[in-house]
Amino acid sequence: MLLFITKLYSPGVPLILGTLSIIVLVHLLFTRIFSSFKRDAHNKTFRTVVDAASLLSNPDSVLKREGVKDSIEGYETLFAGARESLGATSTSDSIQHRAKEYQTLVNSFYDLVTDFYEWGWGQSFHFAPRKKGETFDESIIRAEHYLALRANIQQESKVLDVGCGVGGPMISIHHLTGADITGVTLNQYQKLSDQFEAETFDCAYAIEATCHSPDRRVCFNGVNHCLKKGGLFACYDWVVLPERGFDSNNPDHLRIKEGIEVGNGLPTLATTEEIVSALEDSGFDVIDVFDANKSVHSDHEIPWYYTLYGSFTLKGFRMTRLGRMCTHALITTLEFLRIAPKGSVRVSSLLNATALDLVEGGRKEIFTPSLFFVARKK
Repeated sequence: MLLFITKLYSPGVPLILGTLSIIVLVHLLFTRIFSSFKRDAHNKTFRTVVDAASLLSNPDSVLKREGVKDSIEGYETLFAGARESLGATSTSDSIQHRAKEYQTLVNSFYDLVTDFYEWGWGQSFHFAPRKKGETFDESIIRAEHYLALRANIQQESKVLDVGCGVGGPMISIHHLTGADITGVTLNQYQKLSDQFEAETFDCAYAIEATCHSPDRRVCFNGVNHCLKKGGLFACYDWVVLPERGFDSNNPDHLRIKEGIEVGNGLPTLATTEEIVSALEDSGFDVIDVFDANKSVHSDHEIPWYYTLYGSFTLKGFRMTRLGRMCTHALITTLEFLRIAPKGSVRVSSLLNATALDLVEGGRKEIFTPSLFFVARKK
């Protein structure tokens, strides 16, 4: 009995008991945070470091906690060999497999990354050309407003948002124009002709969404079906740029392309020529098409990819590479403590890796997330 008491009160026991107590208290604290967490339709949902504890584990998450691990594993099988064997995800079989499993691909991707995107980016999940002296948020809004003006969106317009995400651009464009805007998700826009009668909308737009389509002709045909004759379709799209030097036979270029695809849920990246061809085959006259980032390295612009470096401010830090590392460390700790669901670290790793690919593609000017076009329904 004396030996038992001596062991119980040995110097290491208080430390162990104290550590266990802290873990229990932290768990109770975060359980309280999760139960009170709510998305905000008008402001950034994840505004504080404490909010980061709710990534992939809050009442508004699409995935249940136990579903995160299965979802990331299923997603990774669609990109078998990615980052391990160069060219593995660029074979026709690999691309066709992702196209066939399109619904699984986009569902898995956005179910997994939406919380992370809102944490680091806000509610407008896209890049934008940025002028010197302009903040990141100002550049995002300017890009959205420019698109609205080029699409001729008026207060009386009935508008289709193709791939609306969590609604950030839709809210911004509505605030500018007062238009009646209907948003459809990435899965819904593959079946537009089944959802809407012909010639329902005056105009349509998409912001960095149609790049997820396994067949842009199907997607663009659906948009054409929904538009009234003469209606405008304006879009920002992700493409590789052979006209600026992209070469699919260059191993370095192929590595960057495949990294962007696996990290962003893309069947395969298209070229400008392929986009224009798909529009024309879908019943559109292409009025204008250009890379909105064509002056990315001019003295008057901040490179679009600079956002992935972030700025060392309280607001911008989480976008920096160091900020992403800190977020990753936080997620790792929370998953170890079983506060964050299993699989969260793999999602964080996926996004950190693709951020580096995006920066490299932007630096070399072989990729842009902002190919802009305006097309009119014939």
